[in-house]
Amino acid sequence: MKKLLLITAVAVLGFSNVNAQEVTFGAKAGVNFATLGGDTEDLDGLTSFHVGGVAEISFSEKFSVQPELLYSAQGASFEESGYEETLKYDYLNLPIMAKYYVAEGFSVEAGPQIGFLLSSKYEMEYDGESEEVDNDDASSIDFGLNFGLGYKMDNGLNFSARYNLGLSNVYDGEDSDDYSVQNNVFQVSVGYFFN
Repeated sequence: MKKLLLITAVAVLGFSNVNAQEVTFGAKAGVNFATLGGDTEDLDGLTSFHVGGVAEISFSEKFSVQPELLYSAQGASFEESGYEETLKYDYLNLPIMAKYYVAEGFSVEAGPQIGFLLSSKYEMEYDGESEEVDNDDASSIDFGLNFGLGYKMDNGLNFSARYNLGLSNVYDGEDSDDYSVQNNVFQVSVGYFFN
């Protein structure tokens, strides 16, 4: 998986230097509706945010590639009998999205994503008291696959909705061979291209 993502990134960057007609840069931010899938049950979603920079490399009027560098807060929560536990993951995500414009301004997009863990914490709350501790059982790398829709206006303002399907186990504890947990995140974003 790591080799595939590295080859994809090198191919995209190399191809963009040769055949790109136009490169535009921008920024985006939005809301994450995150949860954890896999060997879990009764987890609630966690609403958080993402923010970062994007570049769109256009190869034709219909096709472009959009690499991004995003800070993304993810995780999930669990509540039972007045006790609440929240697992918080902070990532530096690098999605590389292939975009196909199906109509004026409207695009469908898909592509791989690699996430680098910045921090992972457990927050526990009981009877109004809360405590936050480091989570040492988190994997430092996360792989996923994104699918989404976008709309770009002529003035550079753009909107997107995307689902990130986690492919790798983000749990790296002693029994990680028997217990697998993946990030699943739905993102709604607003962005702006500067040129």
